[in-house]
Amino acid sequence: MTSSLFSMSADEPSRQLGFAGNRLDRLSENRAEDALETALAAPDARLLVSRGGRVVLKVNGEGFEPWFGVAESAAAGARLEHAVLLGWDRGTPVLAAPGGIEPDDLPDGLKAIDHRSVYVQGLLDEPTLGALAQGASLLAWNASHRFCGRCGAKTVMRIGGYKRVCTGCEAQLFPRTDPVAIMLAVREEKCLLGRSPHFPPGMYSCLAGFIEPGETIEDAVRRETFEESGIRIGRVAYHASQPWPFPHSLMIGCFGEALTEEIDADREELEDCRWFSRQEVIGIIAGTHPDGILMPPPGAIASHLVRAWAQQR
Repeated sequence: MTSSLFSMSADEPSRQLGFAGNRLDRLSENRAEDALETALAAPDARLLVSRGGRVVLKVNGEGFEPWFGVAESAAAGARLEHAVLLGWDRGTPVLAAPGGIEPDDLPDGLKAIDHRSVYVQGLLDEPTLGALAQGASLLAWNASHRFCGRCGAKTVMRIGGYKRVCTGCEAQLFPRTDPVAIMLAVREEKCLLGRSPHFPPGMYSCLAGFIEPGETIEDAVRRETFEESGIRIGRVAYHASQPWPFPHSLMIGCFGEALTEEIDADREELEDCRWFSRQEVIGIIAGTHPDGILMPPPGAIASHLVRAWAQQR
């Protein structure tokens, strides 16, 4: 008999989100100290090259090719000494390296496109987009931890970029992931959406905020919802998660049971916050809302939360 703990469909919600399609074999317990050097020496090694939040792509007819061999990555300015090992694809080492050439100075046939546009426009397949998220996050962490926070000495990379060791006090540093709670408060036949001042015109989304030290996911959902909207949350249900490489977050999507209805929005955080009926949301998804209200892109976890709720019977 199958336990009710695992009664969800085989196609788990997280797999439907942007940046969540990574299929590499990480072999995390078997990374040697010289894993990077060994991977770069493999004749079939493949690399992604990223600089300043942009991935370097080969212009290939009407499409783009993101993968470089070790030798050809020089054209993209790959700084191989700072590369990181992402994993293996059927035995082939897969890496990411920071680029050393400004986007406008790249040679003909190469173009640097920001990670968000690559994801929104669907320029890469899901496994590659997942590898890009892993690489971007890992490169960002290594770049910001070149010096020890304890003694100030330089640190050196080990085990393919998943550890840095201080050359002074020998402290060991490991990559971080910043957890973010993103939630859809629901009550009867309506849900709560907010609009941040930096959103594109007409866009509304779920509320969200970083989970603080010593805080559970559920309590973060309750706290952030109340702080931003004044709405009290009771029960909380986890739905899906999404890697978010800006620079190294994990979005944890939840539904929250709203216990109150009166909104008292934080106007420093939100330009607007309101309840939307299920029928209104269905119209927003269809692009027919009379006020021209829009949702985030379908691959975003906020959009997925709203769509999952709207489609409930």
